Amino acid sequence: MTASRNPATAAELRAAGLRATAARVALLEAVRAGDHLDADALASGVRRRVGQVSLQAVYEALHALTAARLVRRIEPPGSPARFEGRVGDNHHHVLCRSCGALADVDCAVGDAPCLTASDDHGFAIDEAEVIYRGLCPDCSTSGSSPAP
Repeated sequence: MTASRNPATAAELRAAGLRATAARVALLEAVRAGDHLDADALASGVRRRVGQVSLQAVYEALHALTAARLVRRIEPPGSPARFEGRVGDNHHHVLCRSCGALADVDCAVGDAPCLTASDDHGFAIDEAEVIYRGLCPDCSTSGSSPAP
């Protein structure tokens, strides 16, 4: 399928040097509409919109979208990679140790990358990834125990 439901998303893909297939348009829109979804959840959303698409095709498209900086890959420890459409602002995340809920956290202090390394080893640092961990409101009121 190469038809697009959203001409603006298709044009954005083409501007990034990617083919604007119906599956890629649906995937990019699913990432942007979702809440830090993993590849399986995104594949289900794409299938609902465009029909059969393999999980491998979704992974390949996610890799291409990430390389083009249209989506961001987040790798929380102990859970599958998640994807989001909020790119370019170097925000951070908070992760629930019990249920795995993940939410955005804006930078608290300073300019991007929001952290100054004690020794940058000569690197020109342009991004810092911070994941705060704790219990979300639902888990902390239900008495859930945090995972190790």
